Amino acid sequence: MPELPEVEVVRRGLQAHVAGKTITAIRVDHPRAVRRHEAGAADLTARLLGARIIGTDRRGKYLWLNLGDDGTALVVHLGMSGQMLLGPVTNTNHLRIAAVLDDGTALSFVDQRTFGGWQLADLVDVDGSRVPVPVAHIARDPLDPRFDQAAVVNVLRRKHSEIKRQLLDQTVVSGVGNIYADEALWRAGVNGARIAAKLTRRQLGEVLDAAAEVMREALGQGGTSFDSLYVNVNGQSGYFDRSLNVYGREDRNCRRCGAVIRREKFMNRSSFSCPKCQPRPRR
Repeated sequence: MPELPEVEVVRRGLQAHVAGKTITAIRVDHPRAVRRHEAGAADLTARLLGARIIGTDRRGKYLWLNLGDDGTALVVHLGMSGQMLLGPVTNTNHLRIAAVLDDGTALSFVDQRTFGGWQLADLVDVDGSRVPVPVAHIARDPLDPRFDQAAVVNVLRRKHSEIKRQLLDQTVVSGVGNIYADEALWRAGVNGARIAAKLTRRQLGEVLDAAAEVMREALGQGGTSFDSLYVNVNGQSGYFDRSLNVYGREDRNCRRCGAVIRREKFMNRSSFSCPKCQPRPRR
């Protein structure tokens, strides 16, 4: 699933090309792509036709387009394989939604696994920001200028579960997924199985700093692409996967100490860590 850097790459690409444009035509090719819009495909297309896109925004892994001045947003769920592509209407069996802008450019939503989709939602005020209702429960992310690290550390100090589980909880800190959680924990020298409440404030701060650092670096390289499912608005892949230090490097040597990277099961996914740099917690 795309994490914060990948979603931000898409948002920036959209901002540069669609802000100020008006939707002149739209069609929905697959009903699952609008299943979150409770009023259905006909309502979504009717409301988007003629709508002006005034800008884009993001919180964590959530992306939306701000429409007109009526406080409405088009929330885009990328899911596992969603792509927002600009150019001619994409000729693929995985095209789910196609919109045409007033400059003739097509905005295509392609989603091979059909876990993502579009929905219209009202904007509401949450902790000083305007966010769509479906995003109101999501915490700020480490790259947000108003991210309050001290407040997040206070929350983590009350959590009696694994620190990695807390990093993946989007209501605690958003934008961090499996890849960047493993990378941040490796950089901070903390095992993901450590109980959050048992870590010091300094350790928790170092983990959050590492998460911000690794995501900034990934953003600078266009995100992480392990296959063709994640691409930017021009269809290009990111290449931060070449810079990963621990994720996906099972049985390879740690770049810091030389120990062999291990892979373990965690929450129906995999965790990667260095047994020397990130020793397991004592039982």
